[in-house]
Amino acid sequence: MTTPATTATPCANWNTEGTACPDSGKLTCGNCHFLAYCGPECKKSHWPTHKAKCKSALSKATWTPDWSLQGRQPAFVGKDNTQERFGGSKYLWGNVPALDILRLKANEGKDYSKKLSLLFAASGDLRNVIKTISQLPEGHDKPLHITMNDIDFDIVARNVIMLLIALIAEDQDEAIDCIIHVWYSSFIRKSDLDIIQQRVRPLIASICEEHKDKPADGSIFTKWEFGRRSLNLDLQKSAWDKLLLFTEVPEGLTTEKANDIRTATTLAESRKDYRDRHFLFLSPSRRVAAQHFREDGTLQTFESQRAESSEPNPTIFQADTSVWPMRDNADPLDGWSAEDVEMTPYGSAKAEIYGKLFLHLRSALRAFLDRIANLKVSFRLLQMDARLLPNHFGDDNTVLILAPLLREIQVNPHATLITLFMNAVHELMGRGVHLPNPVLANGVTQRLHKYLPVKPPIRGTYDPQIVKLTSARNSVRYFDDYFDFFMTVFDFPQVAKKAGAIIREENTIVEKWPFRLKLQPGQPGAQELFDRLMGGGVSGTERYVEWKTGPVTLDAPDMSWSRAAL
Repeated sequence: MTTPATTATPCANWNTEGTACPDSGKLTCGNCHFLAYCGPECKKSHWPTHKAKCKSALSKATWTPDWSLQGRQPAFVGKDNTQERFGGSKYLWGNVPALDILRLKANEGKDYSKKLSLLFAASGDLRNVIKTISQLPEGHDKPLHITMNDIDFDIVARNVIMLLIALIAEDQDEAIDCIIHVWYSSFIRKSDLDIIQQRVRPLIASICEEHKDKPADGSIFTKWEFGRRSLNLDLQKSAWDKLLLFTEVPEGLTTEKANDIRTATTLAESRKDYRDRHFLFLSPSRRVAAQHFREDGTLQTFESQRAESSEPNPTIFQADTSVWPMRDNADPLDGWSAEDVEMTPYGSAKAEIYGKLFLHLRSALRAFLDRIANLKVSFRLLQMDARLLPNHFGDDNTVLILAPLLREIQVNPHATLITLFMNAVHELMGRGVHLPNPVLANGVTQRLHKYLPVKPPIRGTYDPQIVKLTSARNSVRYFDDYFDFFMTVFDFPQVAKKAGAIIREENTIVEKWPFRLKLQPGQPGAQELFDRLMGGGVSGTERYVEWKTGPVTLDAPDMSWSRAAL
């Protein structure tokens, strides 16, 4: 049964046998603020189930990491960046908040009357596509062409399946919840698996059957049409056969086995100190929620009936089913604006951050589906190294890879290539590049202590307060000097010149440093911004550069882009 898209909080009194109170929750648990009940009787009835989470040590303001209680050195001390990472290497969930790469009103204008072509050259999951289309101005009805590419086949396969669910949907609410579960839950409902196997699988199977005698490396292009909307997929025969496997649970994979595989990574004992270090920056309620998601693996509201989500998600448990494919700290929250999620209305259970994310996703997906229902929109999905895209589209100019693919300035002066330098600062620092500035360093220390005032007593080098100060230091300083050095080393002006492009002095799509702290300690909202940054998945060192075509452009390829994001 599909849960309606609503901000009302259902009564949390349910059990694993499927019995649930049908009323709305109005009485919030006064200790954890996660669950809401219709009244005292349901609260009392559900207490034996809820007690373990509600009374968890993580829910107490006095919680202290084990390393501090045991007086030992934490496991993360002295480890380099490669040892910080644990688990699989795939990024099935975005690790930077979703971006509207158009911002049409602020650039071309809400009345822009020409076709828009968008290229997501290393797309990752669907979040940037969802965000961009959902933010289109009301009434915008011009043709839209979207190309998504990623080198990781698992990401492409998941995007294909979720887009097909969106395009074949007859029941919007059903499609929205199904997409959310397929996207972010390790275990999905039987109804979700039915949609994949009964509605999506036949579309893929028919292509595989039609080309069953084609060689494995042969290219197969297909176009599915749904009224004015279409999905185009260009893959090798071997990839089509693999795509079909993403619609079925691997043989022999039980729910119990899949959960053991997942928790061997997400709850690994060797990573407890790393988890606790992250928990230091979370409020008690957020710590409980984060731990709960690591244990449970399903994205839904805290009070939802978990028993419904009993099928291993075949789009996650693929390839090597003995290993969890993602990092142990992979978190659906990292792909969306923390502020937007926190501001999502969620009835009386205000501390339920994953429930808020669930409703935020419902809202974003509803807006996405509403927009594409009234557009002539085509999606094209590819799986290739982004560095080969220029050749694929008929332009052999590889300088800056994608800048030559932008629309000419005479056609669209707002055409933009957006590049994210996520690790430039950390890579420079990791290579021993230091740009000392005593005045700046002193200012960083002062700001840091205003955000994290030290409260005696300090119990040794690994006191949690010292660990927090060490972990947060880079988050309160500016790294313009490092990135200027990076741009000099790699001669950005020369790169732009060769590509016939210009680096924007002022970005018009996304801020240069969108995640760094912009308020000074003591200003209204500054502490909240700091706490949000430290509790999230970004570091504040992420730097965006926007490029536009210059007055003299190269020959345009057959396909030119209003926006390209890499």
